[in-house]
Amino acid sequence: MTIFNVISKIIGHINQKIAVVGITAGVVVAFVNVVARYVFDASFVWATELTVYLFLWSVFFAAAYCFKKDAHIAVTIVLDIVPTKLAKGMLIISHFVTFVFLSAVSFYGYKYLMLVVDLDEKSIDLWDMPMWIIYLVIPVSFAFGAYRVAERIHAILSTSHERILQESEAEQVLADMGMGAKEHKDNENVKKLNEMVKEVEKKTGGML
Repeated sequence: MTIFNVISKIIGHINQKIAVVGITAGVVVAFVNVVARYVFDASFVWATELTVYLFLWSVFFAAAYCFKKDAHIAVTIVLDIVPTKLAKGMLIISHFVTFVFLSAVSFYGYKYLMLVVDLDEKSIDLWDMPMWIIYLVIPVSFAFGAYRVAERIHAILSTSHERILQESEAEQVLADMGMGAKEHKDNENVKKLNEMVKEVEKKTGGML
């Protein structure tokens, strides 16, 4: 196992755990606060702010995790109609632009984080918690996302242009469901599966 595989597993583990814990804890805190407010006529002054921060961390790290799964919405209509060599080049360019954007946000997020540390900004409701802890989500999550995009760029460069768009997103979803058309070439249902793929792509406009 290479160092890059280790880094990839660590990043994936962190993204998953923070996303799950964040959304779960946020829902619990919000629920408890609602019950306290409407049942016991009392509320926790820190609950709203904490809920927002928990959801914030969950969303940012979940978005970073989605880069690993290539689960972000992508319009592939143009890629499906252009030659495969051109499609591969377009994919590399789009991913490179994404990598630059994520890296820039991570870098300037770190710069802003240092400013918050210098100003010694603290939360009013969360027991004087240093705000740099909250803002840490920006440079870290965007750095993780940039790393995932870099992995994707490497995968694209390592794949021949004939195979880079071999399967549409709809076909990939069907394959995950055990219904991949390519795995059932000798099956009498292959025609129905192909028709299903076309229907899905037609309805989603290539944005599945």
